[in-house]
Amino acid sequence: MFWKTSRRKLSFEKTLVMAILNVTPDSFSDGGKFFSIDDSLRRAEKIIAEGADVLDIGGESTRPMSKRVSIEEETRRVVPVIEAIAKRFDVPISVDTSKAAVAKRAVEAGAEIINDVSGLLFDEQIAAVAAQTNAGLVLMHLRGDFETMHKQPPVKNVFREVSTSFRRSVKRAESYRVKRENIALDIGIGFSKTFEQNLELIAKLNLLRIEFSEFPLVIGASRKSFLGKILNDAPIDGRLPGSLAAAAIAVWNGASVVRVHDVRATVETLRVVDKIKGEL
Repeated sequence: MFWKTSRRKLSFEKTLVMAILNVTPDSFSDGGKFFSIDDSLRRAEKIIAEGADVLDIGGESTRPMSKRVSIEEETRRVVPVIEAIAKRFDVPISVDTSKAAVAKRAVEAGAEIINDVSGLLFDEQIAAVAAQTNAGLVLMHLRGDFETMHKQPPVKNVFREVSTSFRRSVKRAESYRVKRENIALDIGIGFSKTFEQNLELIAKLNLLRIEFSEFPLVIGASRKSFLGKILNDAPIDGRLPGSLAAAAIAVWNGASVVRVHDVRATVETLRVVDKIKGEL
């Protein structure tokens, strides 16, 4: 299996680590820390040295209670950072956006993957941008719209819901001529799911791995609130052990890409997981 982007093919000889770089004032974990271009470049240099395979740059927080930002503001946040990083480093850059106009500008600036948390629900023209530019496309599962995605009543069967959503998102992407080799699927941990459903999805990820065998599966559990709940209400910066455990179990069960804040610790953890898994 490989994942095609607009600039390269990413192989899965090992699990890929997608490092989070938020250029937002209000993201739940690192809001405001890397808001300037210089801060972002320093952060990019650090996490690349730690082993990041992909940099995921986002300009709009999707934490609970977050507010939508305009196309203009999101573009202002992400495009200069993407341009600066793309000029300095040869590393795949993903833009974390659910707006087609932002995605288009980001790809023009040097991004080669579009990470759409809505799975084309919010703005399906993202698929047109991906098709026109041959960019990689991450389709994540959630329900509702931007304002209600964290307020959805739970579904009875989360696996049926995620599976149906994935098939719908892939079909929509293909209707815009996005190639299947460019698509990756994200189960959307923490979005429109209960505490128990987050755990169940990670524990039984192999079921989706079997059903969607031709697509890389992405998991983003890093520092999320369900981990804090397990770890005696640990604060965000106290959830590293839980983040590593969730990543390791997800990879063992079929995840190909992990989206994380703590790069070095994750890279080292997954090096061991990949080595042991390779003996199966």
